[in-house]
Amino acid sequence: MAPPQENTKMIKRKLAGGIRRRTLLAGVAALGAAGAMGAGTGCSRVNVSGATGGGHQLEDLQKKGTVRMGIASEPPYASINDKGELTGEAPAVAKTIFRRLGIKNFEPVPVEFGALVPGLHSFQYDVIVAGMFINKARCAAVLFSDPDYESKDAFLVPKGNPQNIHTYADIARKHLRMGSGIGYAEIDYAVGNGVKKSTIQTYGDQIAGMEALEAGRIDVFAGTALTMIEALKTGAHPKVEMTAPFTPEVDGKPQRDGGGYGFRIGETKLRDAFNRELHKMKKSGELLRIARPYGFTKEFQTDLTAKELCKK
Repeated sequence: MAPPQENTKMIKRKLAGGIRRRTLLAGVAALGAAGAMGAGTGCSRVNVSGATGGGHQLEDLQKKGTVRMGIASEPPYASINDKGELTGEAPAVAKTIFRRLGIKNFEPVPVEFGALVPGLHSFQYDVIVAGMFINKARCAAVLFSDPDYESKDAFLVPKGNPQNIHTYADIARKHLRMGSGIGYAEIDYAVGNGVKKSTIQTYGDQIAGMEALEAGRIDVFAGTALTMIEALKTGAHPKVEMTAPFTPEVDGKPQRDGGGYGFRIGETKLRDAFNRELHKMKKSGELLRIARPYGFTKEFQTDLTAKELCKK
């Protein structure tokens, strides 16, 4: 493990990387070697911890008093601020829960988003705290908590939304030029609504998408609402605005997505204890109070479960 001063330098380098994608397609890539292990052994789930009977990680963490959190620098989910402090919605929620489980100290371990699952499997950290989307591919390698937020899509458009774009069907019907991120799930949603994949241009992030909008290369940029809210905070693109967040549909079926916290397969005692505290926070309204400063509003609250999302 790198010494604290090296971790701080690494964190700052990750922060400089900007906003990264949060996609369904990334679920497959994020499995990396872990997914290959599952395929090679013929198992549907990957238990690298060897945990039985619900595991013992909760007791171990309570004895140590410290939990290592795997993060990817992606505001507003998790990042390191200018003072080198861990911030974001996911760490704020996780810290509250772990304190109630008797664990008082927190050590961030920054990695690239695609390395989060392999890092969990190689014991670089104890839990993924990155607002990671929960889907069937990832559930083969990660034991997820129930989601603490529901993702919504939104569009970046020129100020005033001159094309009156509100759905993917609008883009298809009007034959508009759409942009999105490399590997973004929004590409599949657009194609499912009749947009030709060959006409969709891809960009590295929302910032590049806003630049393309201002230059007139595209008419609309599709992505997740939360990352767009964060990107617009820079104020560097006054000619661009965001449409209202919405749940995309394909063939009339809502495409609901949510993000949660990832534990090693087999550590159900830790996951279940975490879930119990999370559900209490949802019921009391505390979860929304903690998440609101990071751009999460009532429309991002969810009643989805990990069990539901793991079937997707």
